[in-house]
Amino acid sequence: MRTLPPLSKMAPAEGAGYRREMMAASRLELNLVRLLCRCEAMAAEKRDPDEWRLEKYVGALEDMLQALKAQASKPASEVINEYSRKVDFLKGMLQAEKLTSASEKALANQFLAPGRVPTTAKERVPATKTVHLQSRARYTSEMRSELLGLCWSGAAGPRPGDEKQSAAELDLVLQRHQNLQEKLAEEMLGLARSLKTNTLAAQSVIKKDNQTLSHSLKMADQNLEKLKTESERLEQHAQKSVNWLLWAMLIVVCFIFISMILFIRIMPKLK
Repeated sequence: MRTLPPLSKMAPAEGAGYRREMMAASRLELNLVRLLCRCEAMAAEKRDPDEWRLEKYVGALEDMLQALKAQASKPASEVINEYSRKVDFLKGMLQAEKLTSASEKALANQFLAPGRVPTTAKERVPATKTVHLQSRARYTSEMRSELLGLCWSGAAGPRPGDEKQSAAELDLVLQRHQNLQEKLAEEMLGLARSLKTNTLAAQSVIKKDNQTLSHSLKMADQNLEKLKTESERLEQHAQKSVNWLLWAMLIVVCFIFISMILFIRIMPKLK
């Protein structure tokens, strides 16, 4: 946790700027929470199809969230992530409402992730989770109405004796559809987990390869240093051998030269 310097140890201008920054950050977060609560309440209510305020409010929430992330004294990352989760949920809910088919709405609603923490202390359950359950029930009801309309449109009209049987068959179809959605969600979750496992395995293999490569490079550097040392020793040894050979040749030449001089001097006397 970072520690903030006390205002008493700051210069007057610096302390005033710090107070303004802290007040701006707190006011911005407070306004974001208030607007988020308002959006959650509007999402839980039954709205007119021409209602446009919620979409504008969610757009304002996005702007405020980006501004809050850019603040120097922003909240903890967990709080920021929870705000982002709720804003993304509201955006996804609005996009799902724009779909034409009730089955498409239900499928889109299936993949929405509501908030995990209540927005205010008065809430026992996160409002977005309540909205998620309400929209899920509403889309299920719309799917039932669509299917009943399709069944009854093909005939002259529902017969009283077949109405209960049609409702039971419809519930069975809806249950199968819901099971299919849950199975699809589980498969996608399994694919995500498998991808994560494969990614971690690939990272482990790459890490081992990097360690092996680093070890090989280190050994190559050590062998290069040893080769340089041995080359210098061999060069010095070769220079020493050449020097001894040169001295030996000089001594032999000097000995031959002196012997020739002595031979020349001795030969006339023998004659």
